[in-house]
Amino acid sequence: MAFLIKSMIGNPLSGIGLGGGGDKEEEAAPTDPAKAAGMTREEYEEYQKQVVEEKMERDADFLHKKAERATLRVCLREKYRLPKSEQDENMIEIAGDDVDVPEELLKMVDEDATEEEGKDSIMGQFQNLQNMDMDQLKEKASATVTELKSKAEEKCSVM
Repeated sequence: MAFLIKSMIGNPLSGIGLGGGGDKEEEAAPTDPAKAAGMTREEYEEYQKQVVEEKMERDADFLHKKAERATLRVCLREKYRLPKSEQDENMIEIAGDDVDVPEELLKMVDEDATEEEGKDSIMGQFQNLQNMDMDQLKEKASATVTELKSKAEEKCSVM
């Protein structure tokens, strides 16, 4: 009964002309996605397999990169004695045992470590003293002393 009424009355907006021909265009479009893409059925299936394989490969590469970054974060946390992150450990477990930190990142970490070791050593502190300008230090010290004396004289009536 509803079909009969709907077919007699129709869509009241379909006769206006604002997109009224949309139903016919949908019917004219091919229902087979292979035909829509302009390929045969076999070509389309092969294309779909390639797309899925490429997506899986990209996902695996992405997961591996995330695991490498997590490994680097774990190394840095151990180096600076920071608390461990369960998220990083889980990421490494998911990726497997074949995760290594990229060589470029290892070089950067090693360079930073050698620089810090150099600064922390006694020789590094002596080098810092040698780089300082002693005359400038003397001038700063004397200026500070004279400034303190002048402030003390202003506040103290005895001086």
